[in-house]
Amino acid sequence: MHIAEGVLHPAILVVGAVLTTVGTAYGLKSLRTEHLLISGVLAAFFFVASLVHVPIGVSSAHLLCCGLLGIVLGYGTFPTILVALFLQAILFQYGGLTILGVNTFTMATSGVLSWYLFRFLRLYFQSPRNLPWIAFVCGSLSVVWAALLTSMALYFSEEGFFVVAMTLLGSHVPIMVAEGVITMFLIIYIQRVRPDLLPSNGEIRVCKS
Repeated sequence: MHIAEGVLHPAILVVGAVLTTVGTAYGLKSLRTEHLLISGVLAAFFFVASLVHVPIGVSSAHLLCCGLLGIVLGYGTFPTILVALFLQAILFQYGGLTILGVNTFTMATSGVLSWYLFRFLRLYFQSPRNLPWIAFVCGSLSVVWAALLTSMALYFSEEGFFVVAMTLLGSHVPIMVAEGVITMFLIIYIQRVRPDLLPSNGEIRVCKS
């Protein structure tokens, strides 16, 4: 979800830029060379999937795909989403360059949280029959986390954005369901053709520092 430029307090912009810089640096360190190709494919998928925006006040609703990226890439989600959002900003004026840090942090962090949750659930529910609902939950919750982080950025910038923040959260309920379904089917497909891309039994298969 993209916050427009000129909306957030400068302090929030600085914090977002710093956190994104740290996350991107760690993500680049963690992302192994042999996984750069899949990172590029997922960046393109994210770029296209999030192009369709429904304006909601100073933000917008759209498909995120953060859960999918997070499950596959872990902390590599940070540089992947950063590149996609940068291209959207310069090519289509979605978001903007000054807000790039905050927008990247909200979406990439939700992806990383999905990665941790996916590993945790697969550790305790190891049967292959559990994979569909685990993927659905991770995909759906990634939208919740992104919406919460975006709402917090709006709220701490100006208390008058409280209603907008609540509206943003409520409007993403249908997207939660859609994200869960999309993530479920794509993770099932990846499990069949490239199971090595998915973290299994608590192990970090894609991102190793």
